[in-house]
Formats: sequence, C-alpha cells, structure tokens
Amino acid sequence: MAPTILLSCESISKTYGVKPLFDDLSLALFEGDHVGLVGPNGSGKSTLLKILAGLEEPDCGTRSMRRQLRVGYVPQDPTFAAGVTVEEALAQALDAEGLDPHEQAGRVAKALSIGSFPAADQPIATLSGGSKKRLAIVRALLSEPDVLLMDEPTNHLDVDGILWLEALLQARARAFLVVSHDRRFLESVVSRMLELNRCYPDGVFEAKGRYSDFLEQRDARLLAQADAQASLANRVRREVEWLRRGPKARTTKAKARVESAGQLIDELDRAQARAAQAQAGIDFVSSGRKSKQLVVAHRLGKSLGGRPIVKDLDLLLGPGRCLGLLGPNGSGKTTLLRLLAGTLEPDEGAIVRAEGLRVVSFEQHRDSLDQTATLRRTLAPSGDAVVYRDRSVHLVSWAKRFLFRPEQLDLPVSRLSGGEQARLLIARLMLRPADLLILDEPTNDLDIPTLDVLEESLLEFPGALVLVTHDRWLLDRVSTRLLALDGTGRAEWFADYAQWETAQARKAETGPASEGPCNTKRDQAEAEAATPAPKRKGLSYREQQEWSKMEQTILRAEATLAACRAAVEDPAVASDAAALHARCTALDEARTAVEQLYARWADLEDKRGQSVGSTGT
Repeated sequence: MAPTILLSCESISKTYGVKPLFDDLSLALFEGDHVGLVGPNGSGKSTLLKILAGLEEPDCGTRSMRRQLRVGYVPQDPTFAAGVTVEEALAQALDAEGLDPHEQAGRVAKALSIGSFPAADQPIATLSGGSKKRLAIVRALLSEPDVLLMDEPTNHLDVDGILWLEALLQARARAFLVVSHDRRFLESVVSRMLELNRCYPDGVFEAKGRYSDFLEQRDARLLAQADAQASLANRVRREVEWLRRGPKARTTKAKARVESAGQLIDELDRAQARAAQAQAGIDFVSSGRKSKQLVVAHRLGKSLGGRPIVKDLDLLLGPGRCLGLLGPNGSGKTTLLRLLAGTLEPDEGAIVRAEGLRVVSFEQHRDSLDQTATLRRTLAPSGDAVVYRDRSVHLVSWAKRFLFRPEQLDLPVSRLSGGEQARLLIARLMLRPADLLILDEPTNDLDIPTLDVLEESLLEFPGALVLVTHDRWLLDRVSTRLLALDGTGRAEWFADYAQWETAQARKAETGPASEGPCNTKRDQAEAEAATPAPKRKGLSYREQQEWSKMEQTILRAEATLAACRAAVEDPAVASDAAALHARCTALDEARTAVEQLYARWADLEDKRGQSVGSTGT
C-alpha cells in the first residue's frame, strides 16, 4: 500500500528580481516522513519551506495538502510579541485553536515541561538565543501538527539543546521536513534526504536513508552526470568537426544533422552551467611564529555577577593545537574566549601570552560588521584592492573568492543573508596573519560546501586555535582537546567528542557528580595522555566515506583487470591487430587504475592512522 501524501508542491517556480531560485520543482511529504533538506546558500531552501507552510506563494505551480492537515512551522529567526512571557507566548499560539481553558492550560504546562523552561513567567526579551529557539520549537508543536517544517532549528542551540531536539523529533514528530547544515544532526534524525541544487537537471536530488547514505548516493549521481557530460562533449566535438568541414546543406539529412548539432551544443552548455559549482576560498594566514607556548594560563579564575565561570584552570596553547569548548548556553564559553584573547581580565590566576601575540577573533554576533556600510567598503575600506599574503588582490576578485557577485558590491551589509555575512567576516579575518585564531560559532548560517572548505582550512592552520561551535562533526574533526564548562566553575578535559558523550551518558545513569571544583590538572593530564600528538590531521568526512568503500572499489577494479587480461589472452583476437591493440590499451588502463587505488588506499590508511593517533582511540 502506497504511503499517504500529506503535503506536496507540483511544478513550482520562484524568482527574486532576475535571480531564479528554482524552476519546475516538485516534491512530496508522506505520512511518517523524516526528511532533511540541504543545498547551497541562495538555492531557495527557506523560500521553499515558506511555500510549503503556506506563508508565501510560488510564481507558478501549485501547493497541495490533505484535508484538515495541521502544519507547524519553525522559522530560522523566530519572533515573538513584545513584552510577553514564555507562558503568554505559548498561550497566544493556542488562541486560534478554540480550546477550553482547562485543555489550553494543560497543553501550555506540557510545553513548558518539554522545553525545560525553569520559569513560566520569564520575559522572552531576557531569554538567550538558544532558549528562544527552544520556545519556537515547542510553540510549533503545541497544535500537534501532522507535518512539522523547521528552518535551521539547531542554530543558537548548544550541544545539549541539539541532543534535546533529536530526542524530541524521534519521540513526538509524526512527519517533518528540516533544513539544516548540521551533518551529525541530519545523520541522527532523517530517513530521507533532499538536496536543492541547480547542478541537477530537475533542480533537486533525493536519496533514501541517513545523511551518510545521501553522500554515497549523491557522489554516484554526480559521477554518472560527469560521465554523461563527457560523452556529450565527445559527441559535440565530432559534430563541430563535421560542421567545420562545410557540409552541403542541400539535402534534408544534412539540414537535420546541422539542427541536431545545434541542439547538442545547447545541451552541453546547459550541462556545463549546471556543473559549475563555486566554492568559497577560505585559507587563514598564520604569522609563522615558532614559539612553542603562545598562551599559558595558571590557576585561572573568573566570575560574572557572582557566578563562577572557571576556577583553578590551567591550560597551554601552542602551534598546531586546537582547544574545543563545550558547554550549555550561558556556561561562560564566550567569557573564556575573551580571557584568552586579552579583552577581559581574570579575577584570579595569570595568563601569559607570547610577546607580540597576534590574535584574530570571529565573534558570534558579528558586531564588528557595520550594517549600513556597503559590501565594497566592508571588504576594502580604502581603495579597490586588498593585501593578502603580501600580494595585492583586486576587490572584485577578492569578492568572487567568497561567492559575492560584482553587482552585490554596492549593497549594504544589512541586505546580505546570514551565510553571506558569515563569509564576509571570514574574508576580513583572512587578511590578518594570526598566531592564535579564536572562533565563536563560525558555522552559523554556512552551507555544507562552505563548512567542508572551512574544516579543511582549520585543519591546515599551523597556529593555535580555540573553537566554539554547535557543529559536533567540525568540533570533533578539528579539536585536539575538548574542555567542557558547566556554568558553575567546573571544567573537565576530554580527548574527543566521543569521550565527552560517554561521560554524559555515565552521568545520566549515575546522577550528577558531587559539587565543587574539579581537579583540572588531573583531567588535563588524562586528556593529554589520550592525545599524545596534537595534530589536527586525519580523514575528512568524504575521505572517511571513500575509505569505507575502498576495499569493494579495489575488488571491482581487480575484477576489471582480470577481465581485461583474459580478453588480451583470447586466441580469437590474436590475428586482429586493431582489436588486440584496443584490448592491450584497456589492460594498461585497468592496471593503472588498480595501482592508483592501492596508492590512494595507503594514503587514506596513513591519514586514518594519524587521526587515530591524535585522538587516542
């Protein structure tokens, strides 16, 4: 029996100005569907979600839904009525439901419990970004929707909040479509993936399974598209050569071939335009300082508003080390970053920094960006060029490196999307050589292709790095040690994210640990013992996928090699020089392919060994 379609769109198109977001797009959500939606910034994911939610109309095409369907929607940046409390905001969301007071009060109380809000009468204006996102999610669930649509729900949530959301979706959501760039989150909650991308002929690619299954199926699809494009290019080349010979166009057959050649050339142009996928060119510049100790903190202590942030904390930052910070929102991660950067003084202990230490910081809220300034002046405050790695780069070229179009240069920063503003801040930071790179939530609003580039850049950065991010995949890949804050002054050291996750599960089973400051020296010693080589090297996500399939790939290649060898040894072709030559060429190509695969496998094994050595697993 076919699953019931709850919500769908048929042949919809949407254009903003002269820029088409998507064209002739069709998709459907089924009962029990758990769908993840990804795509490059600007591909129209948020717009598509609004169309599905009935908040925006497509330029053409139709939206269909089952009768009496309840749709919940969580926007990327939720808004609430001014001056209301948490409880009042939830009650207002139920006003249109026509519930009796008793049932409404019961639903609000349940939502308060699900969202773990400590005070129902707390004004929303005093909530953190993560708490506001929690409130928006439970508000959308109040009406018990049949379909839940969520736009970047993990933004502003800390790791505990993301784990809370994962459990909530697995337990309560009937069907949902979520736009997210959090790869580990998608791996945990979805059973079907959609990618909105103009590189596909239909504008969208669908894969059943988890996010890792999507990556595997997408790679196969793109490889098939590349092969088809190469075949098409060969056909076009032959037709162009035929046209250049000046065929006589008097016959009907010749005229048809000329028209066919023109169609093939147009088809190739469209395929090449779809395949052209630009990526941001992120590459942070190190000062090249060789000092082994860049920042040393001894018995560090800091309190804010009478609440301890850290107590008796010792740490050392040197080249090649990356300190990843974990902790719930409000636990003091940003405060610790400011202490390390030198913009905030400790209450106790001392911080010694290398002489002339150059610190470059990415701030979470992007306060350094003047929203009224143009993109042109923000990228290059004076003139039409920037200096990068001691070389002058023209402003237009520098802008294109971060995927900005020339016509955007005179737009105010306020008109840029969240992802564009994040890339703009990275573009400014890359112009400053750094000994210590401090990144506070750099992944917010970045799409997955840009995240991949950022990850590789951070892995290659030779200086010291301190990283706060809710992207658990990036945190685990880049960090050489993790420091977890709990907001009461306690700090615990971990070798990697898996060790932290195990500790959290153990705490959940045994209850909270005894109060009081932890033995930070002992914890740090244990973490460092587990991470003897502080190198941020290892397999990227795609390399891990490649490594996991390498054995089967080699077996297939060896089978092809054996078949080619048998073909060459076939007596039937011994007298056919042309056929024998073709088979010998195929044999050489198959042998080269096997040798390259073995070399690649050795390279991946070497990287994997470095990764295992650096994480102590």
